[in-house]
Amino acid sequence: MNARTEPAEAEPVTPARPPVVRELLLVAGLFAVYKLGRQLAADHTGEAFRDARDVWHAERWLHLPGEGAVQSLLLHGDGLAEAANAYYATVHFPATLAFLVWLYLRRPAHYTWSRRVLAAVTAAALLLHLAFPLAPPRMLAATGLVDTARVYGPSVYGPPQTDHLSNQFAAMPSLHFGWALMVAIGLIVATRSRWRWLWLLHPLLTLLVIVGTANHYWLDAIAAAALLGAALALIQAPRRTATTDTAGGRDARELVPAERRVLVGAGR
Repeated sequence: MNARTEPAEAEPVTPARPPVVRELLLVAGLFAVYKLGRQLAADHTGEAFRDARDVWHAERWLHLPGEGAVQSLLLHGDGLAEAANAYYATVHFPATLAFLVWLYLRRPAHYTWSRRVLAAVTAAALLLHLAFPLAPPRMLAATGLVDTARVYGPSVYGPPQTDHLSNQFAAMPSLHFGWALMVAIGLIVATRSRWRWLWLLHPLLTLLVIVGTANHYWLDAIAAAALLGAALALIQAPRRTATTDTAGGRDARELVPAERRVLVGAGR
């Protein structure tokens, strides 16, 4: 008796990618709306400093570790502080963009899921920025923290009074951390390498950088993680099938469940 197995029906190796022009316009539009929204919240200086004092006291009440413990590590040498500032200034957007481009080319289904999650988190963050303007710890004298970007460089911010390109009173939640965490989660879900868990080093390093440079409080990162968790709970990730896994040269037949295969050629 001779028997072999093959899929009961043909399945596409990859799902269709969304039209690239539409995706570029969508991402650009989301970014423009977000920047506009940040500007709408930029004039609440007094409220932002009151909220900052409340957050600082809340962290002490919760017995969270002081942000100064992380910053003191950076201040042991100019090189560490400069490297942290450069990481804060240059990694955030390029890393997220590279993540989306790679998913678009290699994991279309995971790209759509990740883009939806990032859009949901960013929209929720914008609403929170409008409702709860917050001065970063580098601006709050009570923290005793150094503005490392101003002292050591490089800096992405100008004086708050003349900086019309960014809203420096939008510390909570930290999208630096929220996006970095989504990049790590998205790559862990979309890949199979045994080393994929090392992607968690990206949000961990981002967390140390945003706190050590006094751009964010611990609670800013916690709020971002909570928003991301809610988005992940509401937006279902794609299932791993032959239509979502294309890496490593794996044959699509390897990913077809056994119960969907049929025996052919038996009794010959």
